[in-house]
Amino acid sequence: MSADHAVDRATEVFVAQRNLLFTVAYEMLGSAVDAEDVLQETWLRWVEVDLDQVRDQRAYLVRITTRQALNRLRTMSRRKESYVGPWLPEPLLTTPDVAQDVELAESVSMAVMLVLETLSPTERAVFVLREVFDVGYDEIAAAVDKTPAAVRQIAHRARRHVDARRPRTVVSQRQTRAAVESFVRALEGGGLQELLDVLAPDVVYMGDGGGVKHAALRPIVGADKVARLLSGGLNKNTIPITFRPTMVNGSPALALHLDGELDSILAVHVEDGRIAGLYVVRNPQKLSRIASETPLTLR
Repeated sequence: MSADHAVDRATEVFVAQRNLLFTVAYEMLGSAVDAEDVLQETWLRWVEVDLDQVRDQRAYLVRITTRQALNRLRTMSRRKESYVGPWLPEPLLTTPDVAQDVELAESVSMAVMLVLETLSPTERAVFVLREVFDVGYDEIAAAVDKTPAAVRQIAHRARRHVDARRPRTVVSQRQTRAAVESFVRALEGGGLQELLDVLAPDVVYMGDGGGVKHAALRPIVGADKVARLLSGGLNKNTIPITFRPTMVNGSPALALHLDGELDSILAVHVEDGRIAGLYVVRNPQKLSRIASETPLTLR
């Protein structure tokens, strides 16, 4: 087989699995930029592989991606230790098709991605591969350099940890969209009571400015505190604000523009028709890709 034909064959296989590999890397890292870097590293290793010696090409690619993502995740953990304020996942523009896959949409939601942040790198890799993509224990063991028995224990521990912290119910896209629309009307109205009416009593607000843009340095809990924060910020602002509906991490969200420029992505978690979690990403590094990217159909 010629070298060119081998590269063409490797490229065809890689492209066919690219969405899956990107989703694995993103769910492990919470960063689309880093996930793209992992895919580049995966490709460089994949193109050197003799495909005739590979029994399961999908599993082999997932193994390479997982190992590269684990390496990157450990590096990112050190970066996060010095991060200014709360660290939120990089928002990911997604197509409406993602929302149709309820399990996938939930797994990439901001709320669940934040829960994954509380796992160790190996636990996170095992959980993502097993619970989201239903990868076999033997395949996972090869990817994380553990025995299948150890992987089973890790999977059980990670599942129990996530189940104890993930949102209690999965809310439909229709309910989320209705809550977001009510939230926009309250924001545009600017009244404190209007905001209180759409926020859950124990709502949690998290802002990520990365030390570059102004944002709360710790989570704010409670409808009254969050409503006053939002109302005060809107009333003080003198620049034209536009709230545009978008689809982020498999769920309806808002893109906030100041004088026509993207300033923030507002992702939400909804419970009982009200906003129970509000995740505001302002860090320009986490918005640079989203401003120009095409919405993704994951997996």
